[in-house]
Amino acid sequence: MIARSLLFLPLLFMAICGSKASTSFQNPVIFNDLADIDLFRVKDTFYYSASSMHFSPGAPILQSQDLVNWKYLGHSVPSLEFNSPAYNLEDGMRAYARGVWASAMRFRQSNNLWYWVGCVDFNATYIYTSSAVTGPWEQKTVLDGTCLYDCGLLIDDDDAMYVTHGSTVLSVTELTSDGLDLGETQIIYNSTVGYVEGSRMYKRNGSYYIITVQPTNGQYILKSDNGPWGPYDFGVILNNTSPPTSLKGGDTPHQGALVDTLDGQWYYMAFVDVNGDSTGRVPVLSSLNWDENGWPVLTLDDGNTWPQSLPYPVGSGATTGNSDSSLQGKDTFATGKLDSQWEWNHNPDMKRVTVTPGEVRLSTATVSKLDDIYQARNTLTHRTLGPASEAIILLDYGNMADGDRAGLALLRDSSAWIGIRKDGDVSKLVMRNDMTMNSTDNWSTITYGTDEASILVHQTGKKRNIYLRVVGDFSASGTREAQFSYSTDGTHFAALGQNFTMANDWQFFQAYRFAIFNYATKALGGSVGLKEFSLYSVPV
Repeated sequence: MIARSLLFLPLLFMAICGSKASTSFQNPVIFNDLADIDLFRVKDTFYYSASSMHFSPGAPILQSQDLVNWKYLGHSVPSLEFNSPAYNLEDGMRAYARGVWASAMRFRQSNNLWYWVGCVDFNATYIYTSSAVTGPWEQKTVLDGTCLYDCGLLIDDDDAMYVTHGSTVLSVTELTSDGLDLGETQIIYNSTVGYVEGSRMYKRNGSYYIITVQPTNGQYILKSDNGPWGPYDFGVILNNTSPPTSLKGGDTPHQGALVDTLDGQWYYMAFVDVNGDSTGRVPVLSSLNWDENGWPVLTLDDGNTWPQSLPYPVGSGATTGNSDSSLQGKDTFATGKLDSQWEWNHNPDMKRVTVTPGEVRLSTATVSKLDDIYQARNTLTHRTLGPASEAIILLDYGNMADGDRAGLALLRDSSAWIGIRKDGDVSKLVMRNDMTMNSTDNWSTITYGTDEASILVHQTGKKRNIYLRVVGDFSASGTREAQFSYSTDGTHFAALGQNFTMANDWQFFQAYRFAIFNYATKALGGSVGLKEFSLYSVPV
């Protein structure tokens, strides 16, 4: 059972993820859902690109100086412009579990450009570039009819650009000199070990390497001493390896990336799928050595187990990036913009969003006569923090209109929320449960929800503020339960409704998100103000 107190425990989070004075780090390095890792270094700075599916902007970018302490920096895909109204939640369409899958990101020194390459919906490959990692990023190429599936990007010593891609049958494609079109393609591996995907490509000491994964059992490596086209020999990085002890119940660490430090040390970062996808796919880090024949040897503990703790890769852990406000803390939107940790559920209608210092004003952007949160545009999301965390929002609901619904949700294919339901002149605080989607029917809504509990709230005046809180146990060995509560002063919270049991099926791919929503069931015109968002780790 999760503690019901409002006790904030950033020190606990630091103990889990690495503290300022420590000379070693603890896995996972980030307890966020950040799957399909692409990892690389530019000078002394490391960059991390991940999948984001239907969330917008897509392809989040994180930055670190030591591979352990990370902060959200930006996105490579500013909007999901993928030639389908589904990505806008328009015409009754939706794109859940589609969008930005395993993709590749690199910096090309010769033209000072950052590149992102990814296949979307199996039928087109998109290439984005930017002159700065923080953007603005621009869609430069759409390769219609070509899917460079689960791709990895290598910029060779002679500046040639190669993409490895495919599932089971892996290929290498050379891009044109500008990196924006297709050149020669050649099959380099027809799997002898079953289904593989999620490839990355590297070069070390004149040899070419392609790593590929067999979900969720093994991470394999192909090695060529004869150039990027091969032939390639086959090796194993890990196979049926147990996750670190902190992620008991998770699967084999897999689908990761290799990276070296300035002093020539190598590391491998993979993700662990924890308890299905209730917690998500979280990154773990281990060191890597090379044998006399140029094959990688991963550092593992006894019993073929991923290490729980290792020395810091760079320095002594003097930085404290894991307490960065993009990962936990209070966001009061003081800068008048949304920072990089925020993503929308599908593309938002920004004409109905106003961000000013101290407030995100969400005007209703969808009329859902079926009261369907899954079809509601402008739902703002934030990743949960494992293994257990609480989110609190301060919501101004004084400008809601008849038929509006607004509040704080745990959003996934099975969802629940706490918030305000306004019908006529009556406003009720509601805990709503049993909102579900069908994974086998394009994520159509099966159930629209049931009000488990409700109370009348203040009816007079325009200033109506309320604190809404969700506390969730996302751990693999935990309850997978969440509690919903409210407060009028931000200190004393009262529970509303029953505990919500979170889903953990894998088909949705993404973990639960904290989600702030406001949608109409009758007509547009109402709005709410998000004044604060707080996220902290809590004891399980």
